[in-house]
Amino acid sequence: MESLHQVQTLIFGLHRHHRTNVNRNRVSISVKIFNSGIHAIPRKCECFDLYDQLVPYKKAWSWQKSIVDEKKALIDKNQDCPDTVILLQHSPVYTMGTGSSEDYLNFEIKDAPFDVYRTERGGEVTYHGPGQLVMYPIINLRNHEMDLHWYLRTLEEIVIRVLSSAFSIKASRLDGLTGVWVGNQKVAAIGIRVSKWITYHGLALNVTTDLTPFNSIVPCGIRDRQVGSIKGLLENGDHREVDGLRLIDIAHESLLKEFSEAFQLQIEKQTVPDPNILKAESL
Repeated sequence: MESLHQVQTLIFGLHRHHRTNVNRNRVSISVKIFNSGIHAIPRKCECFDLYDQLVPYKKAWSWQKSIVDEKKALIDKNQDCPDTVILLQHSPVYTMGTGSSEDYLNFEIKDAPFDVYRTERGGEVTYHGPGQLVMYPIINLRNHEMDLHWYLRTLEEIVIRVLSSAFSIKASRLDGLTGVWVGNQKVAAIGIRVSKWITYHGLALNVTTDLTPFNSIVPCGIRDRQVGSIKGLLENGDHREVDGLRLIDIAHESLLKEFSEAFQLQIEKQTVPDPNILKAESL
């Protein structure tokens, strides 16, 4: 009932949004694991929480790879390799997987409306932009399950739980397609890379995203289905305007909670080490 009340409150505009001070990301905070049924001491996961900032894709991509290299070095030395998660939003950008086809671009790449990056993740082309929460888990699967199918299904399950518990939206998987769907609309895309059992890249959840840039591509190479967002689903269901900033806050809080429970990790928010990352554009 708590989540239903949250959604009703959003729709009827009873909450006023108060932006938190972005400096909260500079403080190390320990967030208790959210699954009270687990009695063993959970592993810790450092969290770089930039969810209310726009971080250029290339900057975040480079940051992820540097963290992966650090973790690989620890493994090579037989030292403990803790987990990390990054949350942020991106400035508008298109990204392609390692084997993505340019046939899924509805524009000439030299005249692209936004920057285009070909990355080492799996999957086809997608769009990232404001209003889309991006989660990059950089975790050591040796501490969990050394099974990529399990990992992908777990990321999907996290989003499905977020949509259900925070917004009363029933989402599901579709056989043979990675991601999370509400009816015919894909609301979350997932693309990963794993190196020496260290994961990077991750998931992107459309919360208040402007979906127009998706029209310039064939999202994830799927021609016969649509892209959706939490805001669009809620407004279509009630025909009222929803407070987008509040939606982002609720989705962010729920993502961290469900990630913590799914991987049985204690979240510890950390200071961002690179001052260049802190030059990300505030929303």
